[in-house]
Amino acid sequence: MTDLSSSSAAAAPQAPIAWADAERERAFARWLDVVAPRHALERASLRLASADASARRYFRVAGAAGRSFIVMDSPTADASVAAFVRIGGLLRDAGLNGPRVHEEDTQLGFLLLDDLGDTSYLAALRDAPPELADTLMRDALAALLRWQLHVDPATLPPYDDAFLRREVELFPQWCVTREFAQVWTPAQQQVWNTVSQRLIDSALAQPQVAVHRDFMPRNLMVCEPNPGVLDFQDAVRGPITYDLASLLRDAFISWDEERELDWAVRYWQQARQAGLPVDADFGEFWRATEWMGLQRHLKILGLFCRLKHRDGKPQYSADLPRFLGYANRVANRYGPLRGLLNLLEPLTGVAVQAGYTF
Repeated sequence: MTDLSSSSAAAAPQAPIAWADAERERAFARWLDVVAPRHALERASLRLASADASARRYFRVAGAAGRSFIVMDSPTADASVAAFVRIGGLLRDAGLNGPRVHEEDTQLGFLLLDDLGDTSYLAALRDAPPELADTLMRDALAALLRWQLHVDPATLPPYDDAFLRREVELFPQWCVTREFAQVWTPAQQQVWNTVSQRLIDSALAQPQVAVHRDFMPRNLMVCEPNPGVLDFQDAVRGPITYDLASLLRDAFISWDEERELDWAVRYWQQARQAGLPVDADFGEFWRATEWMGLQRHLKILGLFCRLKHRDGKPQYSADLPRFLGYANRVANRYGPLRGLLNLLEPLTGVAVQAGYTF
């Protein structure tokens, strides 16, 4: 998860960038010595633009003629850096606005990228009047349709049973046990096994398309053409509703259900017209979207708790109530999922369904 909504490169220099590893700092300086002259980079302007939930960081640096660039610093230098370069090419070939890679060292994990600006969708939407929010979300839906229509899912790794299961199991491991110190009985564990399997089965039954996996306002930038798309390196071949659920039921901003449905219907109608394999029955399509969203929300509940307890990043846990609310709403709406309510109730402290028992 990435947020590049910091101040512009023309602002006054900030404090020097801190490095935990002196050898990596020296490697970065050597790399910058090579690439800076090619793009007239002003080294004194280099400063932190953002850090994401992983170990990656992003710096902003000024270039010639008022232009600025983003530097990705990925200390793990794993396959995700090469994936960023490759999938970014697929995204731009599809006609979407993703950052071009001007310089790359995938072994060290340094990239020099286009700067797509300093206004994220998340920042713009938080105080946006309804008309502006609608315009931004329609642009995002159009970008999602283009992504699904023009990025070949066969070029992406599968979002398979094992992958989905690893994600959803973050919830009992890190949220239930570690964050809330709850221990499930054998009966409760069986309820979890049944509900989580239903969510996985629903996801696997959907038509498969290119899935961004974090298509949410924090990873979209307000720019021209709109939107700019970031954080796509984890893209997979998976369920057609996944990215829509990510956009409508976000980690950091919520909408009333009337607006969710309006945008979902708009996407569904345009997807059908474009020939995407969405269900002909909107009610079934919306059911699949909500179930897909629930799988994602359970995963994120676990992920945010893991960030707090394992990675020392407690700020993400402030949004746990939003996801517990999403999960309660969906579990309460669908009979096959209602067993989840009693697993959630001890976490929320709220009676979610009077008189319900296992």
